[in-house]
Amino acid sequence: MKTIHTASMLPVARAAVRVAFAALACAVVPQFAHAQDPASSTTSADQALIQRGAYLAAAGDCAACHTAPHGKPFAGGLPMSTPLGHIYTTNITPDPDTGIGGYTQDDFARALREGVAKDGHNLYPAMPYPSYAKVRDDDVAALYAYFMHGVQPVKQANRDSDIKWPMNMRWPLKIWNVFFLKKGPYQDKPGKDAAWNRGAYLVQGLGHCGSCHTPRGVGFNEQALDESGNAFLTGALLDNWYASNLTGEHNTGLGRWSEADLAQFLKTGANQHASAFGAMTSVINNSTQALNDADVQAMSAYLKSLPPAGGDGAPAYAYDPQATKVSLGRPANDAGARVYTAFCMHCHGADGRGFAPMFAPLAGNPNVLEKDASSLINVTLNGTGDLVIQGVPAPYPMPAYRDQLNDQQIADVLSFIRTGWNNKQGTVSAADVAKLRSATQSSEAAR
Repeated sequence: MKTIHTASMLPVARAAVRVAFAALACAVVPQFAHAQDPASSTTSADQALIQRGAYLAAAGDCAACHTAPHGKPFAGGLPMSTPLGHIYTTNITPDPDTGIGGYTQDDFARALREGVAKDGHNLYPAMPYPSYAKVRDDDVAALYAYFMHGVQPVKQANRDSDIKWPMNMRWPLKIWNVFFLKKGPYQDKPGKDAAWNRGAYLVQGLGHCGSCHTPRGVGFNEQALDESGNAFLTGALLDNWYASNLTGEHNTGLGRWSEADLAQFLKTGANQHASAFGAMTSVINNSTQALNDADVQAMSAYLKSLPPAGGDGAPAYAYDPQATKVSLGRPANDAGARVYTAFCMHCHGADGRGFAPMFAPLAGNPNVLEKDASSLINVTLNGTGDLVIQGVPAPYPMPAYRDQLNDQQIADVLSFIRTGWNNKQGTVSAADVAKLRSATQSSEAAR
């Protein structure tokens, strides 16, 4: 089994809250841009602004939420699951009747940065406007130009949420915004160089990494919006995946990653330490691989500057294969080792070191070292989507074992992996697997 670790921004993920919905945010992909008519009256300066907006939209990954599977680009309709029902993403094409064609630039900026639509209703923070609040005016102008002139209009009515009254009332979001929305674009930090500030701007703003990777407070707000808060990017459970710690923590975070490792991950979704899973696959496919090298390096430098935080205080991981080697002897001497030998060893190796970047390591993998085993259970049950880099799908995506292995077998093999090769993590129970199997049944059936 290909255990994978999301080491980046986020995001993509979806979760709901009672007062506000914490989720992955919108993203935009340049290849979805509608080419301008050659007869258009736009000037070369206008075209440059539109192209810049397309690039920024990719950095924001709007397509991930606003383009439904098999749907028209940016026409919305993607369901987001919540404990109260589904919400559906909106049409952000420039159609004047069903999209945002009637928005002025001020209307657009208010929706993007404050979560308030043109007609005055509040948006759920599944739209990560607390992060987009940091987007600067010139970038807002470029995004507006792109969505108005670089995207094909689509007439598709927006769908109401499935949330029943009174929980579907939006006025409480005005109160939520008073407490949790920090207005104002990103300001460069004195004493930091241009690359660090550029990375911070992308990670905190359009990249909205904190939407998935920062734990939520009692109001389902991100506990920190930048590096000044101790909880920032320390990892969080979201939509049955655990979004990884992105600080310098030495086991579950990026402490053992170099800037080059992180840049490779953002560009390709895999490196010597881990490979992408869950919503992070979409982020790699649609967003970070489209960024230029300078921006990827800036984001990597910023993330690597974050001091260690989170984690469980365990000593730094040190590889030790001996006990696991005995367990995998012929025949394997426990239930988990037997499942591993049959289903996992051909990709991840008897030594647990995999064959990176094609097959992720399990020994010392930050996701394996995480106390919360949700991602390991989820990826074993449901596999992961294809990484598609420069149009070429990865040859060996993690397969789903939902139908091949029962709950006890999955619990056994994950317990073996989490305790093997000196990983020193806790066991997984069959009840844990059964719970996540049930929680992900509908989403897997919809694939």
